[in-house]
Amino acid sequence: MSLRIIENFDSSFTLDPEAKATLFSLLQSEVFLDQVSQQLNGVPVEFTEFLFQPVPYSAGTPKGMPPEFEKYHDSQEHAIVNVPPNFMFKAKIFKPSRLCAIYRKIK
Repeated sequence: MSLRIIENFDSSFTLDPEAKATLFSLLQSEVFLDQVSQQLNGVPVEFTEFLFQPVPYSAGTPKGMPPEFEKYHDSQEHAIVNVPPNFMFKAKIFKPSRLCAIYRKIK
């Protein structure tokens, strides 16, 4: 089995306003915020309303995310969370098939 190197990957996407509202509601729910907080040793968080589609690893995207979001990868003030598949389904988002959300840690 050989690896196929992807030089360019279009990570842009648009969400239907209704789907976006549903998804943001789920990502901002107290229950989900508590789950994210528990994974961060009890540090409270808030949703930044930034979403991105993971991209294939390449020389230009060594962290598997669009370059404009890489600053959050190394940030001590932020956490990157995979959007749960059931949230995508409830919001009726099928393309892209995966999204990541950025949360800000509240001090």
